[in-house]
Amino acid sequence: MSQPAPTQTDAPVSTGEVRRRRLFIGSCVALLSTSLAFAVIGAVTVALKQEFILSNSEVAWVIGANLWGFTITQAIFAPLCDRLGFRALLRVAFAGHLLGTGLMVFAGGFWTLFAGAVVIGMSNGTVEAACNPLVATLYPEQKSVKLNQFHVWFPGGIAVGGVAAFLLDQAGLGFWQLKLGLIAVPTLIYGALMLFDRFPATENVQAGVSTTEMLKATFLNPLMWLLLLAFSITASTELGPNRWVPAVLQAGFEGQSGFEGFVGLGVLILAYINGIMAMLRYYSDATVGRFSPTLILLAGTVVSAAGLLWLSYAQATGAIFLSATLFAVGVAYFWPTMLGLVAERIPRSGALGLGLMGGTGMAVVGLVTTPLMGDITDEYAHEQITSENTQQVVSTFREAAKTYPTMAEKAEGNFAQQIRGAATSAQEVVSTYENTGTLPAPQTANALRAIIDSQVAVESVRSGGDAPLAERASGIIGPADNYGGRVAFRYVVPFTCILLLIFGGLYWRDRRRGGYQTRSIHDGDEVHQEDLEEAQAEARATK
Repeated sequence: MSQPAPTQTDAPVSTGEVRRRRLFIGSCVALLSTSLAFAVIGAVTVALKQEFILSNSEVAWVIGANLWGFTITQAIFAPLCDRLGFRALLRVAFAGHLLGTGLMVFAGGFWTLFAGAVVIGMSNGTVEAACNPLVATLYPEQKSVKLNQFHVWFPGGIAVGGVAAFLLDQAGLGFWQLKLGLIAVPTLIYGALMLFDRFPATENVQAGVSTTEMLKATFLNPLMWLLLLAFSITASTELGPNRWVPAVLQAGFEGQSGFEGFVGLGVLILAYINGIMAMLRYYSDATVGRFSPTLILLAGTVVSAAGLLWLSYAQATGAIFLSATLFAVGVAYFWPTMLGLVAERIPRSGALGLGLMGGTGMAVVGLVTTPLMGDITDEYAHEQITSENTQQVVSTFREAAKTYPTMAEKAEGNFAQQIRGAATSAQEVVSTYENTGTLPAPQTANALRAIIDSQVAVESVRSGGDAPLAERASGIIGPADNYGGRVAFRYVVPFTCILLLIFGGLYWRDRRRGGYQTRSIHDGDEVHQEDLEEAQAEARATK
């Protein structure tokens, strides 16, 4: 294959026609759009469950779609980045962010939500397919440090989005549509900064690396395959739990005295975790610039595993914050340092190598980790309900089935539909219980959510009397979801043992060779270079 020619908007970085700082800032704002989407979709999971009567598994598919949609565009555009150029990819991302946000804001049910999440995820993937190699091209001598500083804005955006969602809740403006609409703000900003600016050619194009050489450096290098395996686990450790933190921890806070007046505390914890990650990445020159990437990844594995395990057991507020702090410190450097490792050790893999890493990580999180965590949460939440609250659940459902149909006749429009739907769901669970003696899963949890969702409708036609059934339902499903989610966190931890073996082995190999060494894109065949260095290290060891 021939070397792709630069597009008319491509130029070498050294010409002075490329505004490097402006492009770097624009890349950071584009990444802010992707992370803000991550944050606000996580922040509205409880509202979506109640609005559309979704199970944890269905919610997992919505938030997971935002992740694996990322993979689709990484697979499509990363190999084509050399040919299409950075600007074309960012224009696609810009249009997709606006379209996906619109689909979710005006969704009428699960499938529209799902489609919107896929489009947003695809736009997120396009941003990373363009901006990761763009940053590596803009700063060829500081790839790991600059990729860490660029990726400040993934946790930074989650922190911003989490705090914004929390403040909207406290101000009484916590409509899920408004939260999702926040995605459009940084989207419009990066569009203004980047869509009509001049971009450099990719590093591979500038170095004259052909498509064949890029493919060979990517797929024939055993180190690449090892790092892909490691990245799927580091991404799952970081992003899998982060997707569930708002819903799981909010459910736990709702069961504690002293937090009755607050909503969105789970999102605030997510913002806290990602604020720590952003700060550590911003000052990465003091860590990544001083220690080898393999040592940083090895240390991060130990710390993140300890933090996540602790978080899975933590129930007191202080323990939750301390364990969340430990977890945040552990995962802070995972994503950008892994990308930097590929860019520095396999530079001829270019945009394809970086895209393959990010796409694989997001695919595993979206298609495997997040749905499995949702299934585990549903399973253990149902066990918690049936082991401690069976009679209370049955009593609540019988009362709803008895009183709600009359209320539905007094209500109007959507309120009547909500009350009638809650009554139907409750009656179906009661009928199953009377016939089998067991509460069905996941219908029981969904019926509880339907009762919670109908609270405003019920209050519109009822005054006085006992505490609303919605409060009783919330008191049952909240602690159960919290317990199931914490168990799901626990299931992630054992996979970090694989990371200990991989990063420990790479660190030991680097020490054996005299320390961590980066490679230049001009070094030639990286596959044979690996073999040569291994032979030289063995020769030195035998002397």
